[in-house]
Amino acid sequence: MTESELITAPENIQSFVRDLPPESIEYIEISEEAIQLADEYINERVVGKTSRDDCIHIALVTINRADVLISWNFKHIVNLNRIRSYNSVNLKLGYPTIEIRSPKEMIDYEEDE
Repeated sequence: MTESELITAPENIQSFVRDLPPESIEYIEISEEAIQLADEYINERVVGKTSRDDCIHIALVTINRADVLISWNFKHIVNLNRIRSYNSVNLKLGYPTIEIRSPKEMIDYEEDE
């Protein structure tokens, strides 16, 4: 899913991802469990049906217990009300809550000495 989303990303983002060390990348297959969880996000009206791919992405992060999901999608993903709603569904179904942040929140600024 990420690879297909990168096709339309700006070149600097594509370049950044291309330059990541191979050992820092893990590929995860879409599972039936992820599809069911994604559908539950839609059934609970966290987002609409047109955001199913976003829901699958979030479900994969949840099921695979990633530390954090980083996204530029402020409408459907990096949005406080939606984050709370995704996590509400997760808790209701026995999944862990997830951290969702923007890339800018993840930048480690070094202080000048």
